Amino acid sequence: MGSRRQSRECAIQILYLTDVCKMNKEDAEKALLSNNDYDKEVVPFVSELIDGTISNLKEIDEYLVKIAENWELDRMASIDKAILRLASYELLFTPATPPNVVINEAIELAKEFSTENSGKFVNGILDKIKNLRDKKTVG
Repeated sequence: MGSRRQSRECAIQILYLTDVCKMNKEDAEKALLSNNDYDKEVVPFVSELIDGTISNLKEIDEYLVKIAENWELDRMASIDKAILRLASYELLFTPATPPNVVINEAIELAKEFSTENSGKFVNGILDKIKNLRDKKTVG
């Protein structure tokens, strides 16, 4: 597994801990990073992903609420919400990352960590977020 994939996997677990267990970011990072033997390239990207997602969380959640018709954030599976938040951050705030890479990674993470139908759910929402990204860069 590549280091960027490991970073994303770790980041969604940290986001999950901060959301569900109400841990602060530092404690969640410490708990997860100290209990796993990650490559040295993984940790800086994890920090970048977590810091970016958390610092833009209000805006990301506003987009998700608008796009996920008939789905309130509280009704979403917590792991799906973590995946959507992370991927939305990458799509909207890291233009150097190819959108198809972000979406494919998110779908794979949803299939691995969530339900059988989560990949389709995540794909549908992130495709709409990708369209927002395209409008932001054009307009």
